[in-house]
Amino acid sequence: MALSGRARPRSARRRSAGPQHPAKVLALAFVAAIAVGTLLLRLPIAVTASAGAPPTWEEALFTATSAVCVTGLIVVDTATYWSGFGQAVIAVLIQIGGLGIMTAASLIAIVMARRLGLRSRLVASASVRAVGIGDVRSIVVGVAKVSFAVEALVAAILVTRYVVSYQVPLPQALWKGVFTAVSAFNNAGFALDSDSLMGYSRDPWVLVPVCVAVIIGGLGFPVLFELRKHIRWPRWSMHTKLVVLGTVSLLLLGWITLTALEWSNPGTLGEYTVAEKLLLGFVASVMTRTAGFNAIDTAAMSTQSLFTQDLLMFIGGGPAGTAGGVKVTTFLVLFFLIVTELRGETAVNIFGRRLSRAVHREAITVALLAVALVAGGTWVLLIVTPFSLDQVLFEVISAFATVGLSTGITADLPPGAHLLLVVIMFVGRLGPITVGSALALRERKLMFELPKERPIIG
Repeated sequence: MALSGRARPRSARRRSAGPQHPAKVLALAFVAAIAVGTLLLRLPIAVTASAGAPPTWEEALFTATSAVCVTGLIVVDTATYWSGFGQAVIAVLIQIGGLGIMTAASLIAIVMARRLGLRSRLVASASVRAVGIGDVRSIVVGVAKVSFAVEALVAAILVTRYVVSYQVPLPQALWKGVFTAVSAFNNAGFALDSDSLMGYSRDPWVLVPVCVAVIIGGLGFPVLFELRKHIRWPRWSMHTKLVVLGTVSLLLLGWITLTALEWSNPGTLGEYTVAEKLLLGFVASVMTRTAGFNAIDTAAMSTQSLFTQDLLMFIGGGPAGTAGGVKVTTFLVLFFLIVTELRGETAVNIFGRRLSRAVHREAITVALLAVALVAGGTWVLLIVTPFSLDQVLFEVISAFATVGLSTGITADLPPGAHLLLVVIMFVGRLGPITVGSALALRERKLMFELPKERPIIG
């Protein structure tokens, strides 16, 4: 018997039920992790005795979102408010958010079942931006190995320094070193010192390992895997060349600019020696790579320095890593698009390769959605808060780019502003395209094309 126009086989209905798109599963997984983290942080054992009552739902939700989205913005002091249990919850949420929810889930599946199904491979591929489906298993394992190896090495250096130079008891030094290493590699910016890294502003043995972890995590796992296979520039893919070139250029630009702008500022670099100024300027540049630690007082920085950091934070780090922002590749693709247009050429050529036109549209879409989100968030916060444009714009970009740097206004924002920042952090972590894909009911393919017409531009 023929089926009617509306009727479908039961098996077909079962296959279409539930989230089918990997981006949708990824978004739901992040929501689930935030929800679980919020509930755990609401427990009485999550706070210290001096904190009194457990945190409000708003405080727990904001902290859990900031941890899963590896942002680092806080409404309560991580070092003094949260107990050992609460700090452990935050560390686990950071690790899960940094590795990617589905990457972590796929790793568990590998350990338990020794294999991945097609659905799991697709989801993991969306999480780590794998090129093919067949190599997802090796990529997931590789992500975990790189993450834990870097974190272990950095933690060992920090623990040794805490014990030897600061006489921190070994158990406390171990926990502090591990927490800081996890937070650094995952570009989270959570710290177990109330002043972040300001207490170590003259100690390169603490600052440099943290910076190295931030840079490695911000390059992105595809770049790290390729660098492990090929050391020579000519053998690198276009993606790796763009990320490495962009990362080095922006780090140098931020280092030179921030150091020069803050050189004589008594509230930041003014009191330090030349060598210490150069080190702290470098640290400030690295932390705008979406890391969120600060070794000098961000609130005391000049307006010019804050705007410089706005730009660097908005660009962010490499794709498929622990960094946020619109990503270095997006920024450089737009740069080469402009250069191509100014030259009057028809194709965008980068490093001897022609750039796919689909990448043009994707880069423009990501950039414009990011600008719209930052502009809209800034406009709303300017209405509901008494803070200046410099402070509000810095806070919103820090949330979108999952940086965690702040001029100190986060805790003083009203509840509505905190909820808005929660949404901005969530969208910023997953990326505008991923969130848009997750919200889309289905992909739409047109079976026809309309006639062309060209409006006047400029």
